[in-house]
Amino acid sequence: MEKKSSLLSRIASYVFLSLFAIFNIVPIFYMIVGSFKTESEYSASPFSMPEVLQFSNYAKAWEVANMSSYFLNSMIITFASLVVTVLLGALAAFFLSRFEFKLRGPLYALFLLGMLIPIHATLIPIFIIMKNLSLLDTYLSLILPYTAFHLSLTIFILEGFMRGFPRDLEESAVIDGAGIYRIFWSIILPITRPAMATVIILNFIYNWNEYLFALVLISSESLKTLPLGIANFVGVETASLTLQMSALTIALVPIIIFYLILQKQLVNGMTAGAVKG
Repeated sequence: MEKKSSLLSRIASYVFLSLFAIFNIVPIFYMIVGSFKTESEYSASPFSMPEVLQFSNYAKAWEVANMSSYFLNSMIITFASLVVTVLLGALAAFFLSRFEFKLRGPLYALFLLGMLIPIHATLIPIFIIMKNLSLLDTYLSLILPYTAFHLSLTIFILEGFMRGFPRDLEESAVIDGAGIYRIFWSIILPITRPAMATVIILNFIYNWNEYLFALVLISSESLKTLPLGIANFVGVETASLTLQMSALTIALVPIIIFYLILQKQLVNGMTAGAVKG
């Protein structure tokens, strides 16, 4: 009876996950297929496959939407925020997970409190702060908020993962003459790769797709990010749905590549972090 119940539970899980995957994949597949059609083909039959792949749609969308500038800005802001967030988060997680001190609990709770704050509720205060610091309409006006808001989740995942490491690792390293920084860089970080992959992909996806902060804090055309550029492009090329789909596919490619590279580590890291945390 228990085996039958377990089998039914597994079947139900697989069915649910399959339906969920289809629900997410179909719109992406539809967008990519539509990006290779001519406008007349798409108007005649939106769901059919293209007769000839129109790679020129991507070249035109790239040129008309000025995506080279937006793409570069998104790359700079995304990777700068990512590096700073992961580095600071890993150091803080190492400190909280491997050292015992009186304020450890309150300090850890303070970091986790950041996960409860609605990010966009702080938009106006951040705008005022950036204006007073003369950082408005600069890369830093986005890099600093992106870093601050993602430290909580980064520390939560990494701390839970690091806390499960046996103390023997550090004791052996200390006997061999390694200091704290050597232990962190040469021992802790390498075995934290699954959790690191998790926080890297999560931070990358958010930073790459973030729209509202970029809309409010960036006004110069030369500093606008890819989501802003695509939003402007949709307004200009509203009639050309195939070009819109091409532009959206271009914006999606880095996320897909990043995810495919780190997907195995992502799943392992989230599972391990949940169990050990």
